[in-house]
Amino acid sequence: MHEGMIAQNLLAIILQHAEEHNAKPTAARISCGKLYAVNDEALCFAFDALAQGTSCEGMQLQIEHKPLQAHCKSCSETFNVDFAKPKCPNCEKGDFELLPDAPLILEEIEFEELPCNDWQKNKTHQE
Repeated sequence: MHEGMIAQNLLAIILQHAEEHNAKPTAARISCGKLYAVNDEALCFAFDALAQGTSCEGMQLQIEHKPLQAHCKSCSETFNVDFAKPKCPNCEKGDFELLPDAPLILEEIEFEELPCNDWQKNKTHQE
């Protein structure tokens, strides 16, 4: 289950940013390609489990799956691939090249500012 490893890496990055901003993370948005095979439920479950007892506990993850794109060799159209109908929507030909899948990216982190005392408590609780 690679969702556990993804969750562990996300948590480490988010905690680092939280410390730099002296703030509590409340939500994060990630994006990834369709072929990256991220199971949303498994990732959220793993993240929630790992975040217990940290300043990330209770935060919400939003996961956006970017469509796979292709480039038509006949008309040069770039389009989102429809696996049920794998052909160019412009010229209707099936001669296309798949483009690289979108990588997994941490797009945004939302924070709630903490007073110095609360941040120190959260930081101590994590260690």
